[in-house]
Amino acid sequence: MKNKKIWIGVGIVVLIILAYFLLSGGKKEEKVSFDTAKVVKQNISTSITATGTIEPVTSVTVGTQVSGIVAKLYVDYNSVVKKGQVIAELDKTNLISELNTAKANLSSAQSTLNYEIANYNRFKTLYDKGLVSADDYENAKLSFEKARQSVASSHESVQKAQTNLGYATITSPIDGVVLSKAVEEGQTVAASFNTPELFTIAQDLTDMRVIADIDEADIGGVKEGQRVSFTVDAFPDDSFEGKVTQVRQQATTESNVVTYEVVISAPNNDLKLKPGLTANVTIFTMEKNDVMAVPSKALRFTPNEVLLSKGEMIDDCEGDHKVWTKEGNTFKAHKVEIGTSNGMLTEIVSGISEGMDVLVDFNISGGDAPSAEQKASNPFMPRPRNNNKQNNQQPKKQ
Repeated sequence: MKNKKIWIGVGIVVLIILAYFLLSGGKKEEKVSFDTAKVVKQNISTSITATGTIEPVTSVTVGTQVSGIVAKLYVDYNSVVKKGQVIAELDKTNLISELNTAKANLSSAQSTLNYEIANYNRFKTLYDKGLVSADDYENAKLSFEKARQSVASSHESVQKAQTNLGYATITSPIDGVVLSKAVEEGQTVAASFNTPELFTIAQDLTDMRVIADIDEADIGGVKEGQRVSFTVDAFPDDSFEGKVTQVRQQATTESNVVTYEVVISAPNNDLKLKPGLTANVTIFTMEKNDVMAVPSKALRFTPNEVLLSKGEMIDDCEGDHKVWTKEGNTFKAHKVEIGTSNGMLTEIVSGISEGMDVLVDFNISGGDAPSAEQKASNPFMPRPRNNNKQNNQQPKKQ
């Protein structure tokens, strides 16, 4: 009977031990690991993106001020021309005829003037002797003045006809390259209301520019002199550099979207950039090179109750901005002065040394506790009234 009680007791102990291992074995041990970042010198920049069109810095549209038939074309697309070079001629038959008519009218007016001069001199002599009336004298004088004005008008007509004849010979106004040709030989051009476009000549294809349309939300950060990089679909593996040279004040509204034109220099020494190409532009509105920086989320890291429950200690400090390091079982806060930030990186002006490892985030395996970064991004997590200030007390449990 005594032995039976002993075995029953042993069995109960075994069952208790077995139950303990079964119940505790399903619970995984939580392990905490930390993500750190080294304080190093980096380049910090902010930028905006837009699209634009490549065009020559200087281009001239060549037209004609007289109507007529295109008799000769001396250039074609991509022709290299010099200033004053003849590039086209209109048919001059009618213009020469108009010039000859104007010269004939001038000759007739001159003959009339010669007669009126002689007639006026005769009447003046007779009038001075009292042999003709004042009315006859005034009529002779009036005829003389009209003849003189008619000669002056005929001179102007000859000059105009000569000028129009000169317009029939079309020359290049600049040194450059012919980009477009809008007419062919035998085509009639009419200049009655506006100047017909014959050619477009670009002065220097090695000096191009990009006209980019910048959204009104971004235009405030764009200033002259800022660095720009851009790509074109024609050369997707190449990146081109330029600078903002002008921010135009006139706004353009299309489909309720307000944009402003920004002019960007685009050196084109290898002639890869062609007029009309679409450029994908990145304007660097802020750049700081070789400054000490940390990931911005390092400034948002704070040891929480999950970490402190494992026996770690806090060595806190006063300050609007802090970063944390872990030294053994102690979380140590370092008050820092920050500078520029682009959202991802933040400049550290003072407070920590280059090469230090700062805490960025932590991860818990085998448990359900969220990381510090997850808590920061969770809209339902309680937040302190002032995110910029820390205190020396441990955070309260939520």
